[in-house]
Amino acid sequence: MDFSTRLNKAVERGRQQRAAVERQQELSQLTEEELRTLHAQARVDLSDHIDLCLKQVADQFPGFEFHSVINPDGFGARISRDNVRGRGREMSRQYSHLELVIRSFSSAHVLEITARGAIANKEVIQRSQYQKLLELDLDTFRHLIDQWVLEYAEKYASQG
Repeated sequence: MDFSTRLNKAVERGRQQRAAVERQQELSQLTEEELRTLHAQARVDLSDHIDLCLKQVADQFPGFEFHSVINPDGFGARISRDNVRGRGREMSRQYSHLELVIRSFSSAHVLEITARGAIANKEVIQRSQYQKLLELDLDTFRHLIDQWVLEYAEKYASQG
């Protein structure tokens, strides 16, 4: 790569850094209500992504039921299934589930997402991630959601 090309790339990186700083300054001026609105918009966007991912897992593994999660702790979705194993007196109930929830808005001004999953009554995944609303990057959260759901699906497939 010649000097001219490297110079152009350095200038572009500098411009991107300046734009990021300007955006950060604009966001730091947000009011409480604007932060609440930003959180709500991000929650809707990520909830849709969670729904899409979990429905695909439920389609991949028949028997899972999809449920929306709306409670004081947050919003999200869950897939779950009950299996009965064994015969006669040695029958046992095995419960499997995966739940992803976006925590409700709080005075901490963060967007937090949690994941909990179990396979055959054994917890196999428990994750949590947050970002300050002023530094919010939804692509990072979408990637994490994908990663957590894929991790669960792989573990479930290896158990079955």
